[in-house]
Amino acid sequence: MQTRELRIIDATPERVAPFGHLVGVPADGTAGRATNFYGQAVELWHVPGFVTDDDACLSIARVRPRAPQVIWMERHFKHTQAFLPLGSAPFVVVMAPPNDQQVPVLDQVQAWRIPPGQGLKMHVGTWHEFPFVEQGALDLVVILRNETNRNLEVVAGGEAVGGDLEKRNLETRLGVRFVLTG
Repeated sequence: MQTRELRIIDATPERVAPFGHLVGVPADGTAGRATNFYGQAVELWHVPGFVTDDDACLSIARVRPRAPQVIWMERHFKHTQAFLPLGSAPFVVVMAPPNDQQVPVLDQVQAWRIPPGQGLKMHVGTWHEFPFVEQGALDLVVILRNETNRNLEVVAGGEAVGGDLEKRNLETRLGVRFVLTG
């Protein structure tokens, strides 16, 4: 058997270009797009060239600390959304199990600290709030559908609804706001 040595090469966008793309926040300082619901606390960048056999997309979200309160929860009907960190800090996700109602069951809402170095893939229909960070900023790869991004652009009455999204305002619908502790 023949053995060949492979020298490990530091990856740069130019060196990796014949094979693919590095995924991360642009190094050129290009600002991301602020979100309708979280302003600059969550910045988004579209990752071009992601190909799938469906309407999926790959985005980068830079999550900064924001008020530790949950006003909105959302769910998706057509995909298993995933949050994959590009750093080694934990993040917090608030979730409730899927149901057949137009809002999550409040007694089933839980807040989870995802350990450093691990991501999260949710079941279809899982109610959730966009991730929180407790300190600093964390870049997350977000895998979801392009349709969901389009649905999030159409806001009416503080909510967004579309073919793959129900983003509900818990304050206006149920008179409830969750506050994260510990």
